[in-house]
Formats: sequence, structure tokens, C-alpha cells
Amino acid sequence: MCKSDNIYLPNLATIEAIVDETPDVRTLRLVFQDEQVRENFSFRAGQFAEYSSFGFGESTFCIASAPTRKGYIECCFRSVGRVTESLRRLEVGDTVGVRGPYGNSFPIEEFFGKSLVFIAGGIALPPLRTVIWNCLDLRDKFKDITIVYGARSEADLVYKHELKEWQERDDVRLVKCVDPGGAGPDFDGKVGFVPTVLEEAAPSAENTIALVCGPPIMIKFTLPVLERLGFTDDNIYTTLENRMKCGVGKCGRCNVGNVYVCKDGPVFTARQVKAMSQEF
Repeated sequence: MCKSDNIYLPNLATIEAIVDETPDVRTLRLVFQDEQVRENFSFRAGQFAEYSSFGFGESTFCIASAPTRKGYIECCFRSVGRVTESLRRLEVGDTVGVRGPYGNSFPIEEFFGKSLVFIAGGIALPPLRTVIWNCLDLRDKFKDITIVYGARSEADLVYKHELKEWQERDDVRLVKCVDPGGAGPDFDGKVGFVPTVLEEAAPSAENTIALVCGPPIMIKFTLPVLERLGFTDDNIYTTLENRMKCGVGKCGRCNVGNVYVCKDGPVFTARQVKAMSQEF
């Protein structure tokens, strides 16, 4: 971590590379301009940052790259408003602001010796991608790794090159799917909604941790599937980014009951999520 005395002052970063994941989803690879910040910046999988386009504001995204990979960070976002549209107009070599890292993280060390099941839908793969690569970079620490990922259509699948890489690995089981009507003639995955495909894949719950991220409707129907498969609420983790704005617990926009998602989260167990007052 690298902090300034001013909690609202961002570090400057240069866009080193741009990848268009889908027609409206883009990944930015960022390199901090200050050498000391670049060398000392650290984070844990699951933490997030505030990314600013100067003159337009800032938006909250997870840090999508793995903490095991040094020298840069990556963020992935969909163009849905003023700030993200401004970020999308930036080019390689342009400057953005980065505040963070903020929030808690996935307790990866507690997962050592266990199998992992990652379940994601649509644009919600980036918050799990950081954990996936973190764990793959420490592959000998874990048993089986299963990834169940789906989107509305083939075009909406993000990180297509990485999905191909995971599919070709002998030490990863990838199950990808698209919604009914979303598959082209050459699609090599399954057709169906993520919860249904997960139940068909039926990963073992024995000594296994499940990590889930997706639209609320997907999570709503995924949690009962995991319960039927034998997963307990304490062995299911998810990450929330709803309405986070300031990142430091000052604005109150992410408040859910007595929980501040930006400070107490964004990573929670299913037991913690169910205890929150807001329906999820």
C-alpha cells in the first residue's frame, strides 16, 4: 500500500495498454508515474480503488490484476456514464488518477490446501480474476480449481484470451456458458444460466471454498444451488461494489444497515450477506 497524507489525493498513473474486452467493456493497464509509488504499491486480491478522469470525476472499480504480478495494476469497466465514458476516451500514454487500495480482501491464505470454485457472471469476472490469477500463480497451494463463468452472449464474455488459456490448462476446470439465444454456431461452451450450469457441473463441496460475483439476480439463484451442493454459508465468499463512491466511509452511499461496504467489505461471506438488512 502507498498512502498520502491527503486521503482524497490520487496517485498519477500512465495508461500502458488498453484491451477492449467487449464493445462496451475496456481494460486499462496502469503504471504509476512516481517511481517510489510504483515500487512500494501493494494490495490484496479483492481490494478496490478509485480511478479518476481529470475534469470529469472518479469511479470505483476493483483492482482486476493479481497482487502477485508487480509493476502495474489493471482495472476493467463498462461505459455507462459520464466518468466511465471519459475514461474510455483516454488513450495509451494518457494520465489517470488512482486512489487506494481500499477495503478488505479475500483471505487467500485461509484457502491453502482447499479446492476452489469461482462463479461469475458478465462484467463481474474482473473482481474474481484477481483472485484466480493470484491462486494460479501459487498453484501448488491449492487442490482443484473450477471456474464457472457465463454472460448473455459470446460477445459479452470478458477476458476471452484468458478464458482460452484457462480452458487449455490441465490444472483448471473451466465451464463457460451463455444465456439461451446467446450462442453462435461455433460456441464451444454450454447454453444456460449460470446457476443451472453450476448445478449441472456439480463441483464437490468437500474441503472447498466457493467465490461468487455477479448481478444480484444471479447471486440470488446461485446461493441456493451452492447450498444444495453442500456448501455452507461460511465457505461461500462474494464481493459487493454497490453504490461505493468515496472509498473511505465518509459519504455513506454504500451503507447497508450498520455495514459500510467500502470499509467493512467489499468481501463478505454468504452468512454476512444474509445478515444485512438490504435484499441482495
